[in-house]
Amino acid sequence: MKNVVKLLENLYIIDGHDLGLKNRTGSYVLVADELTIIETSASPSVPYILAGLQELGFKPSEVQNIIVTHIHLDHAGGAGLLLQSCPNATVYVHPAGKRHLIDPTRLVAGAKAVYGDRFDELFDPIVPIPEDRIVSMEHEEKLQLGAHHVLTFYHSPGHANHHVSIFDASNKALFTGDTAGVYYPDLEDTGVKLYLPSTSPNQFHPDKMRQSLKMFKELQPQYLCFGHYGITEQPNQVFLQVDSWIDRFVEQGKKAYEARTSFEDRVQLAFNYLYEMIQNHLESYSISKDHKVNEVISLDMSICAMGLIDFIDKQNKT
Repeated sequence: MKNVVKLLENLYIIDGHDLGLKNRTGSYVLVADELTIIETSASPSVPYILAGLQELGFKPSEVQNIIVTHIHLDHAGGAGLLLQSCPNATVYVHPAGKRHLIDPTRLVAGAKAVYGDRFDELFDPIVPIPEDRIVSMEHEEKLQLGAHHVLTFYHSPGHANHHVSIFDASNKALFTGDTAGVYYPDLEDTGVKLYLPSTSPNQFHPDKMRQSLKMFKELQPQYLCFGHYGITEQPNQVFLQVDSWIDRFVEQGKKAYEARTSFEDRVQLAFNYLYEMIQNHLESYSISKDHKVNEVISLDMSICAMGLIDFIDKQNKT
């Protein structure tokens, strides 16, 4: 199966089939003087990345830079494993994420708390990254890929405090990770473009997310490249949609929080509210409840509900 798609003249995406789903999480391959991969997904995606490189005619030894937008396992869980096949590569990450990739003990514990018995199937193995092969990137720090190709890193909290987004000025492409939300390409057959915020636990913050979106807009990108999933040429539409959904997500979270007392019950109710809200939105475009996109939306809303209840709980305790 072909898992590589050309996006721009020197930019490709490899489908990592995260969670066993197509169009879920992708790794970007930027072909420059220094061959660069942005996002690794989880370890089960690494064979797809290696196969994709082979399909493009590259050897893993040619990869020089591996960039992760943040250390959630669906974005960086495979970095250590991929690095073992890329002897000449260096990993780049937010300063707050560096120590967790060197010692992933807390990452593993957090993921096991969320995914339970499915952890091994979805994420194993989590391979520590040697300290001498990892570099932390400060806000607005640059990475030179060649004489005329530079990437600029921007700290972009809202989804996670340890989040960076990367602007490729040559392509006017911004790699947004999860800060600018999730794009659902499975809806392409309907003509509907859907971009939803990612409010996963435990560092979601609506004001920080809006501030990051404002920063993104000021960069005037022509393309946005999402962690989930793919590329869009409509950045302003993304900013408008995600910004408008943030308040609605928080509102549903507050309703659920006030209606229940236990964390689990609040999360379940928040999920119900979110999922129904998205379903009603899609039905307004005559998109059936049986559409395949709903599997992914259901998964995303279950995680978003946790993050919303966690955020509201923290707000109420301050």
